[in-house]
Amino acid sequence: MKIALLAPAGAMHRYTGSFGKSLHYAPLTLTTLAALVPEDIGAEVVIYDETAEKIPLEIDADIIGITCITGTAPRCYAYADYFRKKGKTVFLGGVHPSMLPDEAAQHADVIFTGFSEQTFPRFLRDYVKGDYKKIYNQNCDFTIEGKPHPRRELLKKNRYITINTVEAIRGCMHNCTFCAYPAAFGKRVYKRPVKEVIEEIEALRSKHVLFPDVNLVTDRKYALELFRAMIPLKMIWMGLVTSSIGVDEELIKVLSKSGCRGLLIGFESITQESQKYIHKGHNRVDNYVELMKKLHDNGILVQGCFAFGGDEEDTSVFDRTVEMVIKAKIDLPRYSILTPYPRTAFYDQLEAEGRITERNWAMYDVQHCVFEPKLMTREQLEEGTDRAWRMTYSTGNILKRLAPFRLSPAISFPVNMGYKGYAGKWHKFTRDVMCDNSDIPVL
Repeated sequence: MKIALLAPAGAMHRYTGSFGKSLHYAPLTLTTLAALVPEDIGAEVVIYDETAEKIPLEIDADIIGITCITGTAPRCYAYADYFRKKGKTVFLGGVHPSMLPDEAAQHADVIFTGFSEQTFPRFLRDYVKGDYKKIYNQNCDFTIEGKPHPRRELLKKNRYITINTVEAIRGCMHNCTFCAYPAAFGKRVYKRPVKEVIEEIEALRSKHVLFPDVNLVTDRKYALELFRAMIPLKMIWMGLVTSSIGVDEELIKVLSKSGCRGLLIGFESITQESQKYIHKGHNRVDNYVELMKKLHDNGILVQGCFAFGGDEEDTSVFDRTVEMVIKAKIDLPRYSILTPYPRTAFYDQLEAEGRITERNWAMYDVQHCVFEPKLMTREQLEEGTDRAWRMTYSTGNILKRLAPFRLSPAISFPVNMGYKGYAGKWHKFTRDVMCDNSDIPVL
């Protein structure tokens, strides 16, 4: 049996788009699925990640699996339709099929909803027996304990800034109205035994690791246990947390001792009213500058993410955000536009108010406006976001934010230059470009 696992990408994030190698780390979805293939069925597995390489139109495989998020759904469906007409058995899984399984089922032989560590091996055994189901739903007794190490050797290693991505904790306790994660997978938090995480890190035989978990500190007790266990490893690592870490001196100290040198934090907005709007009240806008100082004093770089378009924001928000970003010396700012993903509270609100203006999922990439803002036009929201990118990543403002270059300039400066290139191309990705899948034949 031969299995091909595909990760299509939207126009901006495709290998031909505006994200260079310096901005890509290896995802875990496909390498984890590959590791779940039972040894006794004797399957050969290949992986094609469109953020790193072209997906070939001629693939020697019996089964083709496609992971799908909302912004890539039209492209995923185009590939699925194409390969099914080529006689392949195609399955779809991921965030979007989990939220809209009936829609996804129109384009695939099999749909996976929720997490697939248990259901994917079951499907393969059913396939071998010639009796597989149309849909496989996540088990009620799901766990991530005992999960196999991802098959990183199947990736094109030289196409990523790192392939050393490791999962420790899955899920988040917060209830942000725009987040697709709980809409697709629920609000339960799953934890791997710390011993298993440490063993996987040690098996990497590297001094660098990245945790892509959506909120690494969602369980404080677990986080402290993990970080303390990492201290003897003398690693350099990066991960995702919330701004609430700023009020936890003990956690910051342990983070630093464990080798943390970079954190991604969702600041979202510079107005407290907007934090309430998206149900992210744990973000305290008046503490952002102090938080950045604390993290910098502990040797930690920060990628700060902001989302424009809240009902409390007018056109002044863009320049004011850039000013705050420079003042706080956020090492790697990243801007997006609030996006109403299906099945989220934000989507339901805007739909009820008749404010959703775009129905093509390809535009749901957090860089394009798909709804009618309250205090500005859609055009003003997109133009303001574009301006914020270009202002923030002007050479002068990069130097202002990173000076006096005491924190890992070998990391921060190259990545800033990568985003500078991204900022310069942002405006080129029009609706026609985003929605164009003409490179995939219609058979």
